[in-house]
Amino acid sequence: MYFGLLCAMLCLGAAAAVSANGGQPRENASSEQYGYARAEFDVNGHWGFAILPSEEKRSKAVPWVWYAPTFKDGYPSESNAWICKRLLDRGIAICGVEVGESYGNPQGRAVFTDFHSYVAGKFGLSPKACLWAQSRGGLMLINWASEHPGLVKCIGGTYPVCDIASYPGLATASTAYGMSEEQMRTHLSEHNPIDRLAPLAAGKVPIFLMHGDSDAVVPLEANSQELARRYKALGGPVTLMVIKGKGHAEVPEFFESQRMVDFFAGNAKR
Repeated sequence: MYFGLLCAMLCLGAAAAVSANGGQPRENASSEQYGYARAEFDVNGHWGFAILPSEEKRSKAVPWVWYAPTFKDGYPSESNAWICKRLLDRGIAICGVEVGESYGNPQGRAVFTDFHSYVAGKFGLSPKACLWAQSRGGLMLINWASEHPGLVKCIGGTYPVCDIASYPGLATASTAYGMSEEQMRTHLSEHNPIDRLAPLAAGKVPIFLMHGDSDAVVPLEANSQELARRYKALGGPVTLMVIKGKGHAEVPEFFESQRMVDFFAGNAKR
């Protein structure tokens, strides 16, 4: 479980605001991951990656899955390999950008916008991305998606954080947002994923969530379950798959899910 690993990376802090002119590829930044070619690049000071399907499997506008949280030499990791390999085999790219421990703050969302513009143009990707929100990636991707529903095909969540008050808590998140805890409480609805679902529901963006009923870190009830309840009430298409007896762990029930693969593949190519 990657929370402990990422604690060592907290010194990265929240991402700084960036301009909207895209980034430039780094030199000598080609490698391989999951058996496919990976390009690494810089978007206005933020490390990003794109794992691309083989040439013969690429369509005119390559469908892609945007993964978060991304940390260089951290996530996505080998735990994500089972799903990523199957998506790449189907001609679907995997991309992401590191924004530090942003907890979905406006600065991180601005980086996401630059990143989307850059990778879509540079690699010939579809303008609409499938979003894969793992754990705290839910705060990052759902907040961005609520501001750009027209650029989102679907959202898949692996025990995603959907409520800042639940995790990491207002005291911790307020630092990334440049606010006091009291200010964070006052402005919570402006930045909390579960309070920002209306644009996605209006766009009928499909959401598929997997969450364990024994998750003590990101509790099911306050996060995926509450998001699903609110999204359904707004008329949005949502499916919640509760994994019995499982917590916030990198186990096959979450990371070898054919349903998640089929969800992304079906929406990526529709």
